[in-house]
Amino acid sequence: MADPKGFMTTPRQDWPRRPVEERVKDWDEVYVPGALLPIISKQADRCMDCGIPFCHDACPLGNLIPEWNDLVSREDWRAAADRLHATNNFPEFTGRLCPAPCEAGCVLAINQPAVTIKNVECAIADRAWEEGFAPPRPPDRLSGRTVAVIGSGPTGLAAAQQLTRAGHTVAVYEKDDRIGGLMRYGIPGFKMEKHHLERRIEQMRAEGTKFRTSTAVGRDVGAAELRSRYDAVVIATGATAWRELPVPGRELSGIQQAMEYLPLANRVCEGDLETSPMSAAGKHVVIVGGGDTGADCLGTAVREGAASVTQLDIYAQPGAERDEDAEPWPTYPKIYRLSAAHEEARDLQTAPAANADARLFAASTLRFTGDADGQVRSLHLVEVDAQRRPLPGTERSLPADLVLLALGFSGPDREDGLIDQLGLELEPRGTIARDAGFATNAPGVFAAGDAARGQSLIVWAIAEGRAVAAAVDRYLTGSSRLPAPISPYDRPMTV
Repeated sequence: MADPKGFMTTPRQDWPRRPVEERVKDWDEVYVPGALLPIISKQADRCMDCGIPFCHDACPLGNLIPEWNDLVSREDWRAAADRLHATNNFPEFTGRLCPAPCEAGCVLAINQPAVTIKNVECAIADRAWEEGFAPPRPPDRLSGRTVAVIGSGPTGLAAAQQLTRAGHTVAVYEKDDRIGGLMRYGIPGFKMEKHHLERRIEQMRAEGTKFRTSTAVGRDVGAAELRSRYDAVVIATGATAWRELPVPGRELSGIQQAMEYLPLANRVCEGDLETSPMSAAGKHVVIVGGGDTGADCLGTAVREGAASVTQLDIYAQPGAERDEDAEPWPTYPKIYRLSAAHEEARDLQTAPAANADARLFAASTLRFTGDADGQVRSLHLVEVDAQRRPLPGTERSLPADLVLLALGFSGPDREDGLIDQLGLELEPRGTIARDAGFATNAPGVFAAGDAARGQSLIVWAIAEGRAVAAAVDRYLTGSSRLPAPISPYDRPMTV
């Protein structure tokens, strides 16, 4: 603890964002480049080095947060990078994409703004790359065992890196043409630029991990055939079966799933397309769904030049402060948060019919109506109470040339045939069933991440990847020294 009074003398200061009018003209990250390092040591000083750091419990990775806060406050970046990478394979991903449940569990957050843990993490990760503190770590010797990892999202990549470093020969199979899963085509560049992803992939290649792109297991290669070629298989395909909105007019053109829309915008940024065939340019856009994916659609539509953008959230607008009775510290509270995309929508006044930040809270979609050509033109909604019951007399309509459904995901997609070909058992909610050791009912086949856990956060995805790697290593060798931060049955802290 470099400054015992830091939490009393230093106010919280977050990584500043670039001006709205500047950043909406490009797809670069929203933060001011280079503005984090000058403030981060003092921000790390605010860590109290508390006797029982609940940030550990709030983070499924078990990140050694007080330790690397202390090291950053002393500007010992090499040691901080070592402690950070001891529990997290990809801190530059979580430092940008995670909603930071660790900050909700910060002891300082009981009566003050929490330590900027997420910003400190990001600063360490970026400094590690700049200073060469994240070199490839190939194994000293190979085990002679082979593992196929299906899916290259954060779970698959974490599992592959851990198993490769343990000496196993690992191949990652990805159905898309580039590695990264939703981090590649689902997350916009303004949240995380893709060079962060490319850098880790090159590190993994240097360590010995093999990558097989444009290969859908179950379709391009049989799942049973793949299983016969490897000593173990890890399924980390994510939860990509999106939820539908079964209301009248859903069949109209111009109503798309968010994960149909976002990948096309990302492909434009990758240089694959000149313009997106679903571009929001000049259109009145309505996003149905109040989560992070909806906010990603919002920021994307603003950058594409939409005529207006409105986001519908079926829940009531939360308060600015934690409800101590309903969601006591250190649980992650549902409070009003202003993402970068909502800040942009507010300042640009993208949604005249909505609240200041483009969101309509407590709003439920009733139906869609269109023109004679079958193109959607209006979304009809109604206000709802806390039990989602319509409130009489509150129905109204919004102009809508493009509707994006961001309603979450129910489980892994079965279209490729992977699950059926392996005869995998499923949970009632549609996720892959597994035992306490991450093993499915198919011998030698393990399941991890959203495909088995259900839709979750990136920190849980990486934790699952690390934990399933330990389970596979134990299956192959009889024991394992790899860390297993969680079990399949662990869940976030709740009341």
